Amino acid sequence: MRLAVLGAGAWGTALAISFAERHAVTLWSWQTEHAASMQRAKENTDFLPGYPFPDTLDVTADLALAVTAADLAIIATPMAGLRATAGQLAQNVPKLPFLWVCKGLETGTGLLPHQAVLEVHPTALCGALTGPSFADEVARGLPAAITLASANAAFAEAMAHELHGPRLRLYANDDIVGAEVGGAVKNVMAIATGICDGLGLGLNARAALMTRGLVEITRFGVALGARPETFMGLAGMGDLILTCTGDLSRNRRVGLALAAGKSLADIQRDLGHVAEGVMTAREVARRAEALCVDMPITATVRDLLDGHLTAAAAVDRLMKRDPKHE
Repeated sequence: MRLAVLGAGAWGTALAISFAERHAVTLWSWQTEHAASMQRAKENTDFLPGYPFPDTLDVTADLALAVTAADLAIIATPMAGLRATAGQLAQNVPKLPFLWVCKGLETGTGLLPHQAVLEVHPTALCGALTGPSFADEVARGLPAAITLASANAAFAEAMAHELHGPRLRLYANDDIVGAEVGGAVKNVMAIATGICDGLGLGLNARAALMTRGLVEITRFGVALGARPETFMGLAGMGDLILTCTGDLSRNRRVGLALAAGKSLADIQRDLGHVAEGVMTAREVARRAEALCVDMPITATVRDLLDGHLTAAAAVDRLMKRDPKHE
């Protein structure tokens, strides 16, 4: 296949490197100088240094050049860029199928990624790539397994077959809502877990937090129409475990830094990458409240990020809640 990876951050670059082992890949950056830098260095020194590009990976800042001859596009922008990029595909190559890899809810609308896409490209043949995966490890060629979810089951199965490789295993899933909810809300739980670990609350507390976090994710997803079993798979439990416990997780690092007393503004500046859980916490909490879905961990993370609670007070609020049935 001929693939166009649209977005040259760490994750887009890692996927481009991985897929270039079996496909002809063009990696697009919206920044002309960034694209030129990657062409010269034959690697992405800005966002994923140390991983040389294979010969089958081309780089361009020309979107039309990237997508015109492609069989499939993979949108690898942050959530904030998904709507605009999908809209460009609708205008320029409306029949080109595509996937996205961002995880979150759209700021302001609270929409899941596929809902935002369908507003600008209602005829799109599309889906999401999600699941437990750090860019650094995928670029290194370490084994990973992820989910390719689409409302079109045949498309999900066909693309999973095409993109499946010996070190990046893909599973097809037609529960797009469940896959996207799992990918979005686990980032909120990773911030919470980072706070827990940063405060030194112990492994018991971490296990309890992750378990109750999975309950919240499932509760929210089912309210939006997802299947409960999706959250027991890669897009749910798998991604939650990785992001809450792996030190490569940006959202976990946000929580660790909050526990150390750093301001959110300083954390985001120092991070140098987008931590989707920060904006997602606010959107999930708002949408959950509108749906009357109880999500105490999410609401507490939202309030902490908004400056209404300290890390210690957030823990205290959760622990002092009344007893519940599990």
